Amino acid sequence: MRPCALLAAALIAITLGGTPSKAEQVDLELLLLVDVSRSMSSDELKIQREGYARALTSDSVAAALGRTLTGRIALAYVEWAGENRHTVLHDWTRIDGRADLERFAATLLQSRSITQSRTSITSALRFGAFMLDTNEFDGLRRVIDISGDGPNNQGGLVTEARDEALAEGIIINGLPLMTRDIWGERWRLEDLDVYYTRCVIGGPGSFVVPVREWRDFTAAVTRKLVLEIAGGPTERLYAVQAAAPYDCEVGEKMWRRNRPFDDLP
Repeated sequence: MRPCALLAAALIAITLGGTPSKAEQVDLELLLLVDVSRSMSSDELKIQREGYARALTSDSVAAALGRTLTGRIALAYVEWAGENRHTVLHDWTRIDGRADLERFAATLLQSRSITQSRTSITSALRFGAFMLDTNEFDGLRRVIDISGDGPNNQGGLVTEARDEALAEGIIINGLPLMTRDIWGERWRLEDLDVYYTRCVIGGPGSFVVPVREWRDFTAAVTRKLVLEIAGGPTERLYAVQAAAPYDCEVGEKMWRRNRPFDDLP
């Protein structure tokens, strides 16, 4: 836990005369961190939001929820881009059936995603860890599910933010968006799935599910949610094998190389 979070926790403990506890036990605390950086078009943002909504209301996800120990999870949805650019579209809520999933999905469709500049996976992970630390649920597992169409280019080393989260027992899974489009081609990283594997994800059973065509997006999100909620042989099926070493600062170097241009992600 970061120093400021430790201080806050200590002050709360002193005030209450004991150690603060969360309110409700659930099988899983799952935070969906969704990329809305400027390298994505308005059409892609629409596909992304609708894809999450369809996945959440699918029979497969509802069935996965029924295979958990208690049938209850906590779920939240946040859109992110550059450093300190985070929009909570749906704050933490308990999910214990199809009706809850449908209500959650309906909320996602009520507003429109707006692109923002830069790409700070570092900041998104730290914000995600803060949300997991401060919610009112106590999950047997805590998972950050982060999507993105490019590497980190702002906010410090992504590996440091990843390691901070892992030290708190948080699992990080990735949904690298490896589709091709004219708008973001200059910022494209051909092995983004390897980057996510080596530099972003971590924790027991962590995995990536790459999306190479937008037509496959809903299916990929559905598969990922099922694995996160109900579990499965994730490493064997979806983890990308990558030989060390790997340059986890490749995004920062791309930024410095392309900085003179004005259409920055």
